[in-house]
Amino acid sequence: MELIWNGIKFGIVLAFLVGPVFFALIQTSIDKGFSHGLGVALGVSLSDVLYVVVCFLGLYQFFNSPSFQTYLGYAGGAILILFGVYYAFIKKRQAAVVTEDASGNAHYKSFIKGFIINSLSPMVLVFWLGAVSFASVTYGYQSTREFFWFFFAVLGTVLITDVAKVYLAHRLRKMVTLQWQRVMHVVVGVALIFFGARMIVKMLA
Repeated sequence: MELIWNGIKFGIVLAFLVGPVFFALIQTSIDKGFSHGLGVALGVSLSDVLYVVVCFLGLYQFFNSPSFQTYLGYAGGAILILFGVYYAFIKKRQAAVVTEDASGNAHYKSFIKGFIINSLSPMVLVFWLGAVSFASVTYGYQSTREFFWFFFAVLGTVLITDVAKVYLAHRLRKMVTLQWQRVMHVVVGVALIFFGARMIVKMLA
């Protein structure tokens, strides 16, 4: 249960990230309905799963090395801190514009849209690398079982909240003001900085 609870907490932080995916979810659900918005959410989720698998398989062989654990702690902490600084202080405070593809109504196109938008975001792979590092260093997860349940909870939480955003799209659309974006970016940025700093402090202890 601790594995799942830690994953849920981390997933809740990710759920508040405001970027291209957020606006794609809202606009698609408003323009084409709940089922198409759900397709976008599932596409995003598949993209995240693939990124987590790639990061995990690429690092797993090194997890048992003490020197790599130290390196991973500093590198992963730095990644999360930089990501947090970007969201809190650097990211442009302007409404995103998502171009809607009106060429067809097939649900698979909405799925592909979500997958591509998430996959082509330049920092997604770097962020999941930081998340895998965070799970290994901060919580001490090293086995396949521990990583599976942790990221099952993380990705499940993100997917559930994405579906909730789709369902409440009309209400959320009214909330997406410039001031709202500023507040959410700062809150999420500070949270990521905290997670990253916690990793580095643990390495120094």
